Amino acid sequence: MAETTGGTGATERVADVLLLFTDGPPTLGVTRVARELDLSKAVVHRILQSLTGRGLIAYDPATREYRLGPAAVALGGRALRDSDLRSAALPHLVDLRDRLRETATVSAKVHGGRVYLDQVVGTHEITMSVELGRRFPLHAGSSGKCMLAFAPADEIDAVLAGALPSLTAATLTEPDVLHAELDRIRECGYAASAGERQADAGSVAAPVFGPSGDVVGAVSVCGPRFRVTDEFVAATAPEVVAAAARVSARLADRAPARPPRTPARNAAPVVAGRTS
Repeated sequence: MAETTGGTGATERVADVLLLFTDGPPTLGVTRVARELDLSKAVVHRILQSLTGRGLIAYDPATREYRLGPAAVALGGRALRDSDLRSAALPHLVDLRDRLRETATVSAKVHGGRVYLDQVVGTHEITMSVELGRRFPLHAGSSGKCMLAFAPADEIDAVLAGALPSLTAATLTEPDVLHAELDRIRECGYAASAGERQADAGSVAAPVFGPSGDVVGAVSVCGPRFRVTDEFVAATAPEVVAAAARVSARLADRAPARPPRTPARNAAPVVAGRTS
């Protein structure tokens, strides 16, 4: 068992158990949690009992499984309300949605991936919405890829050396292919996706940088694949890059520390960062 001793190790185990509920099924049993985290059932049971007593986890005696509890909902709500990234991005998401009519989103980079913080849903009759708060891997989809492309080199190496699960048939799972994709994203300043995270969806995203110049999130525009064509991505990418740069500037209260480059106007119709 990969169990450590001491206060730090115990705290990390509790955090890992909680974070496990942000991915996968909404309910988990002791055996599943123990297997996923390589912990003993006894340790997992004690952690879940402690979290249940504080309302962070709720127990269903009928299924003998656990789900996130009301205190976790309250924590998540407070985190969203207090998120500087979300508040800085929201007016620019509204502007993108109003001009492009597609759903605009903002994601935050978190440990082990990224999460959607907010969205402004498109105005088309057939539109797209995303799941807020769920953690997605960085290698799948335009928002994750553009965060990964501008992450530190050691973090990129760690992601490429680890598991690269396939979320759809189009997800990039070969390290060499993904590495080349990240190089292209850094070159043009944005990423695109055609069904890499969600099979019937397409998107274009640009990175958001914090005051220190580190990538902290991404702004994206997404919609059904039949509307998010190569031509749409080529025309939309400069607007998404500009919106992300404005969010970066608002976070820093100055010009972005590492502004992404605006794609050239004479870029080829098949844009970098897009795969079919």
